[in-house]
Amino acid sequence: MINTYQTSMAPPPVPPRLGRAQPFLIPAPLPSSGSNKHLIRFLVCVVTLLLFIAVGGFLFIYYNNNNNNNKEAEKGPSAQAIAGQPPLEEQETSSRALARMIAMGNYTKIEASGYLQWKKTHSTVKKINFYKEHWVTILEPGDYHVFSRVTFSFSKGLMKPLVGRIKLRQSKSMEEEDKVKAYCSLNYSASNPQMCTITMEDLLSLKRGNQLSVWVQDLSLVDYDEGATTFGMFQL
Repeated sequence: MINTYQTSMAPPPVPPRLGRAQPFLIPAPLPSSGSNKHLIRFLVCVVTLLLFIAVGGFLFIYYNNNNNNNKEAEKGPSAQAIAGQPPLEEQETSSRALARMIAMGNYTKIEASGYLQWKKTHSTVKKINFYKEHWVTILEPGDYHVFSRVTFSFSKGLMKPLVGRIKLRQSKSMEEEDKVKAYCSLNYSASNPQMCTITMEDLLSLKRGNQLSVWVQDLSLVDYDEGATTFGMFQL
C-alpha cells in the first residue's frame, strides 16, 4: 500500500502573523576620527598636569625640609648658649664626681701623722666631701682615676729616698691601707741643689663612704707652692 502522505518536498514556510511587530536593527554610526583625537589629547593633558603637580610637590617638600634643617643648625648652638645648657656629652661629663686639691703649708697640727692637708678655698670638689682637712669622702660609687703629685725640696745630709702613699679606708672608723706608693731621692750639693717629685696614679673602684688621703714621709720637706703638690680624682 502506497503512503500518499509522504513527499520529498519541504513544507511551505509559515506566513507571518498579522498584528505582531517585527524586530529590526538600526546600525550605530561609527565614531569619527576627530572625536578620538580630542579624547586622546584630553587624557594626555590630564596625565601631564598630574605629573607636574607630583614633581612640584616633591620639590617643595625637599627644599622646605632643607631650609628647616639649616635654620635649626644655625639656631641650635646659640639657643643652647642662651639657655646655658652644654651638649649632651658635656652634660654627662660634667655630672661626674671629681676633685682637685691644693696642699696647705700649715702642717704643724698633723706633722707627726704625715698626712697632707688641703686648702678648701683653693680646691675644686664635686660630689665629694672633705673630712678633717686631709681626708676626702666618696659620695658616688664607681671607678675613679686617682692621682697625686708631691714635690720635695732639698735637705742637706738626707741620703734615704722619700716615700709617698695614697691611703684608703672603707669608712672613717676603719683602718687605712696603702693603695698607691712611690719614691724619689734628693741629691744635694751646695752648688747645685735639686728637688724631686713623686707622681702617683691608679684606677680604683670606690664605694660610697670610702675615704682617701695622701701620706708622705716628711712634711717639712714638701714644697707647698701652688701646683707643686696636688691631689685629685675623677669618676670614669
